[in-house]
Amino acid sequence: MAFIVPPPRSSRDAGPGRAGPGPIAARPAALARWYEEGLGWATEGRAPVRLLTGVGFDVLELPAEAGHALLRRPVRTGPVLLSGGRMGLLVAAGGADELPGLLDWLEWGPIALDLTAVGAGGRITAPSPRGGGAGSPGAAVWLRPPEPRQAPGPALPALTGFGSSGGDAPDLVRLVDAAATECHRVRLSRARAGLRKGSPADQPLAFS
Repeated sequence: MAFIVPPPRSSRDAGPGRAGPGPIAARPAALARWYEEGLGWATEGRAPVRLLTGVGFDVLELPAEAGHALLRRPVRTGPVLLSGGRMGLLVAAGGADELPGLLDWLEWGPIALDLTAVGAGGRITAPSPRGGGAGSPGAAVWLRPPEPRQAPGPALPALTGFGSSGGDAPDLVRLVDAAATECHRVRLSRARAGLRKGSPADQPLAFS
């Protein structure tokens, strides 16, 4: 069964298509309590607070440039975070194990995409909720935050959503394909920039 995370609610300071919870103190203890009590997510440590993956969710990670392009596409996502130059897409637990097979099935397998996943046994730095105070440059923040677990909402992206009719689950296959496409576009763009500077990429590129 897919882990349920309610959809984000709109917020005036979140911007178009963005959302955010109310102000939450950025103190480690308060931050951990918000995740544990408000969302039911397992945490570890206090400096920094970390979220345990593979329990209620996994995370797909990709370059921030590719991630922002993905968010402009008409593909449904779950909560989305930004940490430095990487973006994280929350998916149902077990999604990390499915990533290699999905990339092969979608014929992305031979291409180096910089699309990775964090699953069972992994940890990610807990983003501060919107309104939780200014963090250091590159600190993890929510772009599409989760909402308290008491509210109704769709499931995290999972394989169970593929091919379903009328279901609420975002589809993991479509999300992975869109993420891979944007990662490839970023890679091609960087490679072309390198060629213009006279430093060709080490790996042959797939142009399609």
